[in-house]
Amino acid sequence: MRRSIWALPRLRLIAMALIARNFLVWRKLMGPAIALNFGEPLIYLLGLGLGLGHLVGTVGGLPYLTFLASGVVASSAMTTVSFEGMYSVFTRMVPQKTYDAMMATPMDVDDIILGEVIWAALKGLISAAAILLVAAFLGAVPGGFAALWALPVVFLMGLAFAGPAIIMSAVAGSYDFFNYYFVLVVTPMFMLSGVFFPLDSFPPALQVGVQFLPLTHAVEVIRPLIVGQPVAQLGLHLWVLAGFAGLSFYGAVAMVRRRLWV
Repeated sequence: MRRSIWALPRLRLIAMALIARNFLVWRKLMGPAIALNFGEPLIYLLGLGLGLGHLVGTVGGLPYLTFLASGVVASSAMTTVSFEGMYSVFTRMVPQKTYDAMMATPMDVDDIILGEVIWAALKGLISAAAILLVAAFLGAVPGGFAALWALPVVFLMGLAFAGPAIIMSAVAGSYDFFNYYFVLVVTPMFMLSGVFFPLDSFPPALQVGVQFLPLTHAVEVIRPLIVGQPVAQLGLHLWVLAGFAGLSFYGAVAMVRRRLWV
């Protein structure tokens, strides 16, 4: 008997089969993907960090290159996860009908979405690690090896952004629909979550508003870890990211059930 669309998702190890499947596909495109992961942040950091950094000087007591690099680690992971959760998931779910084939096996929607969420977070982790390596090469990681603690936070952040992206895939009629999400959600977070500017430079009302954005909390943890500073309110930031991850995963499972079952 089929469960309710809104039933709580089941977490089963069989979801790892989807991750293995996606890795085998990605492995064929690994070279261009890794080149892009290194090339794009290098352009960002050289163009903005070094170029604009000469004009800006220091921000929040940090060289602008260092300030920017720690923010781009988080924002790039957000973008990578969002692309994976929308364009790639939509392709597998609708044109290719890969999910229909998977559900003919012991896997169900819960397993598929759990695997997709973890896979998207792993893609974001790869992107962030590449940027961190480039930033270290440019001397923008004063925290040294302690900066590696930022990577588990990036993975948690990836889980938080994968769910909303998959929800968009579940309600999209075509690829063009994703432009709404990028314009109305991703871009505002990219500009307002402390990636390019410190939050205390915003008006007081906006400083309060950005606390509802998951990227803000990710940056507030990742930046101190990369620059070797203590993290203020670490528990709060992690709980917010975990809350976004859990609620959006539940929403993603429910919406994909609705699309594939109804």
